[in-house]
Amino acid sequence: MEKLGPVQFDQTDRNFAREIQKTLTDGDIAATFRRIGTKRVKGLALCDFIAPLDRSREGGEGSTDVGDVSWAVPTVQARVATCAIGTPFHTWQTVAQGKAPAAHKGMIYAAKVMAATARRLIEDPALVAAAKAVHREHLEETPYECPIPPEVKPPVESPPALSD
Repeated sequence: MEKLGPVQFDQTDRNFAREIQKTLTDGDIAATFRRIGTKRVKGLALCDFIAPLDRSREGGEGSTDVGDVSWAVPTVQARVATCAIGTPFHTWQTVAQGKAPAAHKGMIYAAKVMAATARRLIEDPALVAAAKAVHREHLEETPYECPIPPEVKPPVESPPALSD
């Protein structure tokens, strides 16, 4: 990300994001800056910088399956600007921005970052070995504990039979 620089938004993208921000609360916008561990920038509609990796941060909201996967293999996540700063997940504001040019620019940017990361790992096996070593150390200190007790079975029903 640092080599690529931030997503390149234009004035039309910023103007649309500002209109979306008018529908958000001040708390929504402030929370975004807290989550990424940076000082709030008044009037900033779209994230136009790369947050340093060594910053302190609050973390994020939400959940994905990557949490369990990360116990099995080293993983990485990247957050890329695709919507107005402060946009809460699962809202009409998120949907309204989903097909906007800024979202597409962020998606293409994320694909470039993933491809460049994969290329770097393929070209430098020592990085993969180092990630695996750190992962092993972490598991030795903090082994995975499945939050579902072994006696609990998910209530999965058999699919209905197909009729002729």
